[in-house]
Amino acid sequence: MNQNRNQKTNRIVNQMNRCRTIIHQKTLAAALLASVFFLLSGCGTNAPADTVTDSGRVRVTFWYSGGKTAARVMEEIIDSFNQSQSKYTVTGIQQADYDETYTKLQAGIAGKNAADIALLDSDKARNLMKKELLVRLDRYTDQDDSFDKDSLIPVFHNQCLWDDGALYAMPAYGTTQVMYYNRRLFETAGIRPDSIQTWEDLAEAAETIQQSTGGSACGWEPMWGEDNLIDMALSNGGTMLSDDSRTVLINSPQWIETWETVRKWIHEDDIMAVHYGGQGWEYWYDTMDDVLQDKAGGYTGSSGDQADLDFTKVGAMEQPRFGDNPAAPVARVLQLVMVDTGKDKTKDGAYMFMKYFADAPQQARWSMATGYIPVRRTTLDIPEYQSYTEENPQALVPLAQAMHASPDPIDPTGGKIFDALSIAADKVEIENVPAADALNEAAETAQAALDETYKNAEAVLAAMTGHSTFCDVQNAFRNPHCHFSCHGRIHCAGDLLHDGGRVPCVRGLRYIHASPSFSQRYILRHGPDPAAV
Repeated sequence: MNQNRNQKTNRIVNQMNRCRTIIHQKTLAAALLASVFFLLSGCGTNAPADTVTDSGRVRVTFWYSGGKTAARVMEEIIDSFNQSQSKYTVTGIQQADYDETYTKLQAGIAGKNAADIALLDSDKARNLMKKELLVRLDRYTDQDDSFDKDSLIPVFHNQCLWDDGALYAMPAYGTTQVMYYNRRLFETAGIRPDSIQTWEDLAEAAETIQQSTGGSACGWEPMWGEDNLIDMALSNGGTMLSDDSRTVLINSPQWIETWETVRKWIHEDDIMAVHYGGQGWEYWYDTMDDVLQDKAGGYTGSSGDQADLDFTKVGAMEQPRFGDNPAAPVARVLQLVMVDTGKDKTKDGAYMFMKYFADAPQQARWSMATGYIPVRRTTLDIPEYQSYTEENPQALVPLAQAMHASPDPIDPTGGKIFDALSIAADKVEIENVPAADALNEAAETAQAALDETYKNAEAVLAAMTGHSTFCDVQNAFRNPHCHFSCHGRIHCAGDLLHDGGRVPCVRGLRYIHASPSFSQRYILRHGPDPAAV
């Protein structure tokens, strides 16, 4: 057993070492909007006063969310950090969910009483970063020799990088959708879990389970929502956007094929079913309960479900591939962000805690208790984690899947593409609408939102330059690192001169040269600062 376990661990380590995931580039629209949001949001607001406790410690506030187990472990880690040093006291305040955290954070920023640290999913963190409301962490990590970025798992680390390569968030923990199967029903039906290499294999297994139980158990229960369907589309070679990020591709043949296959399994073949609706997470627990109570052969759900499952009854396995394509389900990362509250004294403490949480010992503690994926490969070196995974090999399944997973797709519209996919998923899974019809409608809605995003960005940038008729705006869109002015070069270490007045320069960008072409348009090119040459 130890030998098999060591072999599996070594395989994961080797995958980690080989993994060189390319940084998931920010979409062009998002880059432009980052410039726009910063310039429109303004600066120079009055900073709130620093808070010092009676003991003389600086108080750092932290907003987070999670279930009972996650909240308990989070408070344990907070207490451990507070005891590890004497300068800062982190105060954790639990929120209902990530959405509530984000909503309250925006209100808190406006009211100058926001938390210093927040736990957010990546799209919400990016939205705040677009508006320059977060403190870039590279200003700390670049000066911190003890910060080990190389041990961060690439698919998680890269999702925390901004378009210029700077670290804007600390990866907190990862999650991915894995397969949980009922051990007894699989054994009774004569199905080996390792025989399921494709989604087509899973469909055959689901049919066999239904037949072997006389119809008393459903073959398989995909978790309600678009996440599983997106995973399948990506594992069929699909992408959400074109290479230039200008065209929505969610109605491509790859997407239609996978979504239509699921619709047939649910509504025509009757070998799968979906729980939906109810209050809060009711549908989620109904799905889990079916598997635990021998009413379903298995389900596709979050790696974070491991804390609530009985693994004497269920096992875990990776998502299979679709057809001949390699499996590429999404691996998401939850992020710790430092909010730019203006309180200078809290920033160092905020960074210390974020770094503390991302270190291997705390990652091991968090992962063992919650089932979420550690973000550092050195977690495998922690003796307690080694013992845990030896006794609970299912914990290694989501970690292994993360090694070949797709990064969470970036929605440059601020969520409207995902909203369209969510509506389409309901039509396919619940209403039995053909996938082509549902996805074509979703693509039309999403494309309109994407076009509007670019249109608005172009209009604002044209207004900023003051020479919209003589500016080649398209060239700016082709480079996500560029902001421009038709008046000449931009010095991003200071301000740019615009129509006789000064406006803030967009931080983190590069020097740009603008020169007139024969068509009297301005062509943008990278180059060094002329003043520095």
